[in-house]
Amino acid sequence: MTEFASLGLIEPICRAVAAEGYTAPTPIQAQAIPALLEGNDLLGIAQTGTGKTAAFTLPILQHLTEDNRRASPKSMRALILAPTRELAIQIHESFQTYGKHLKLRATVIFGGVGQNPQVRALSRGIDVVIATPGRLLDLMNQGHVALGDVGVFVLDEADRMLDMGFINDVKKIAAKLPKDRQTLLFSATMPQAVTGLAQGLLDDPVQVEVTPAATTVERIDQRVLFVGRGAKRELLRDVLAPREVTRAIVFTRTKHLANRVAEYLEKAGIRADAIHGNKSQGARQRALQAFRDGKVKALVATDIAARGIDVDGVSHVINFDLPVEPEAYVHRIGRTARAGAEGVAISFCDADEIGALQQIERTIRMTVPMDDGHDYHDAALAEARTVRQSGKSARSGGGRGRGQGQGRGQGQGRSQGQRQGGAPEAGKAHGGPKQGGGRKSGGGKGFGGGKPQHAKGQGAQGGQGGEAANRNRGGQGGGQGRRPARRVA
Repeated sequence: MTEFASLGLIEPICRAVAAEGYTAPTPIQAQAIPALLEGNDLLGIAQTGTGKTAAFTLPILQHLTEDNRRASPKSMRALILAPTRELAIQIHESFQTYGKHLKLRATVIFGGVGQNPQVRALSRGIDVVIATPGRLLDLMNQGHVALGDVGVFVLDEADRMLDMGFINDVKKIAAKLPKDRQTLLFSATMPQAVTGLAQGLLDDPVQVEVTPAATTVERIDQRVLFVGRGAKRELLRDVLAPREVTRAIVFTRTKHLANRVAEYLEKAGIRADAIHGNKSQGARQRALQAFRDGKVKALVATDIAARGIDVDGVSHVINFDLPVEPEAYVHRIGRTARAGAEGVAISFCDADEIGALQQIERTIRMTVPMDDGHDYHDAALAEARTVRQSGKSARSGGGRGRGQGQGRGQGQGRSQGQRQGGAPEAGKAHGGPKQGGGRKSGGGKGFGGGKPQHAKGQGAQGGQGGEAANRNRGGQGGGQGRRPARRVA
């Protein structure tokens, strides 16, 4: 018997999981699956690569098998909303993989392709629908979709839904759902808008947080390389050249730049392809498959497109451009060091990105080590960063004890407690949910020969980051009659 069986999962599901080589659940699976099998709503705060897809796929498959009713025409028994086509496809693949010994049907619905096959799949009723909000709402408006039979509703990557402007579509879809349902919401971060959405959708949810929001995986070797903007492409070529860089995702800020960078790398003899929203679905899937198969060494992506990339064995993540939103840095580097492996995250920083780097460091509560062992190192930028950090240390380290990271900023005081398993958690985050858990009613290190150098002022940055995090935590008000979250005990 595998450890999955001890969670209460039935034999056909455990057999499918074992066939994929998994014997022990990840932390989010170990906490979420029993709560979901009991029928609880769930708020999951988890980054990519934590196993969250299986955390909801497996219990949904079991619920649908045990309650073997047919869905009405045009309806479904479980509805999962995902922000991107790629993510929707991957969730659909998970249902097919783990449900291969069960007599259940699932389909995926997204835009950019003809709707007729999707309409036909829905016409007789189906067990599971995984959809992007825009296409689903379009089909609803045409009268091709009914939501009256939905017993389980999953909103995956809610923060990315917000970033992509889908929140209003999500609210319109949710308004048509039955009130008597089980609802699951997953998000890597909890901005105020997502907190408010969760309060409106979830009823007395169990809260599972496997990694505190806006922290980075410890197994990732993070580095920053200071470089002039005009030399970034040459630096990227050199970074990707070593053999230990086996599979790399390169992040750019725009689609146009992603294309240009991929073309430059191809001309430099490095197999590369770009993936972004302007490419057809077929082109995106071909690029992903070539990346998985090792035919492409570097996949150049924008943030939105990359949220659907689920590829193991990514050795390096390279930020060609630093993200505007600090939280996006966490999403990006989470593409490496998955499934217990180690990884390298390299960030290029030019003169216009010093401020963005400091925002990232405040968010992740650490100073990213500098690597100056390359031909394009900009010493003036490195010095400018040090000067700015030193100035902040002098202004913010006076007398309250947080400048050395002993208070809330470093998470050693009140802002972090201990959750199940001894891992740290945000003690008052998201309104301070209750304790409980019961059932509700019913390779080398990569590029760079120089030793990474830690810049000064880390303690002050940590303190500021902690205060900022505490200021941004939302209360539990405005819940629209639904009860607040409670943590797994």
